[in-house]
Amino acid sequence: MLLRDTGATATSGDAGAHGRDTGAGPEVHMLRRSASMAFAGGAYAYPGGGVDPRDDDRHIRWAGPSRTDWAARLGLDEAAAQAMVCAAVRETYEEAGVLLAGATPDTVVGDTTGDDWEADRAALVARDLSFAEFLDRRGLVLRSDLLGAWARWITPEFEPRRYDTFFFVAALPPGQRTRNASTEADRTVWISPARAAERYDRGELLMMPPTIATLRQLTACATAADALAAAASRDLAPVLAQAHLEDGELILTWPGHDEFTKRIPTGGAA
Repeated sequence: MLLRDTGATATSGDAGAHGRDTGAGPEVHMLRRSASMAFAGGAYAYPGGGVDPRDDDRHIRWAGPSRTDWAARLGLDEAAAQAMVCAAVRETYEEAGVLLAGATPDTVVGDTTGDDWEADRAALVARDLSFAEFLDRRGLVLRSDLLGAWARWITPEFEPRRYDTFFFVAALPPGQRTRNASTEADRTVWISPARAAERYDRGELLMMPPTIATLRQLTACATAADALAAAASRDLAPVLAQAHLEDGELILTWPGHDEFTKRIPTGGAA
């Protein structure tokens, strides 16, 4: 989840479904998945994607909390933890054009636009270039300290497509601009979590349970920095839907998230 504080200078990525839409607290960058997508078509989501098998490359240029620290935080082994953090940074660049990396461990790149940057981004998307190779080519280090782990959701067992997804928060680096660089999205928007939740409740924005749940949680944060600070103490126990039969209905529940409970008639008693 890419955040910026309300009142930040407008960027080229602001033109979206509803233009720039502000409210209390920071704004979050969201994209709308193309209606033709097999999974969550038409839904608003955050930039993200899957792990590249090379994301656990031990030669990747790295700054911030160690792989050991991240492994403890995510509940994974070191290779898997690095791959998850690397994927979060890489996918944010691939889909939004925002890069959480710098020439030194305490700097972050500014403008990432231009033909040469776009050529490298396209090579990453095509998997012609690994993220480790990209950082080496640019003389950059991945800034893992610019990320905060927020939540973990696992797609229910009854879904045909299953994903084990970590959600991270990060602030938009100064000088960088978001844009819709994803082939899976047809528009983007900067919007406050509170306003996005209101529009979801009114049926104006379609979202999957993890998306609206994390937005509701972010409404408690007054700034992007507050969200990053809050991430350190977030519970990363996986949220996984449960199903059981009761009085002729199939009851679907997401522990800790009662708003998503569904009762589906089965035509018979349990």
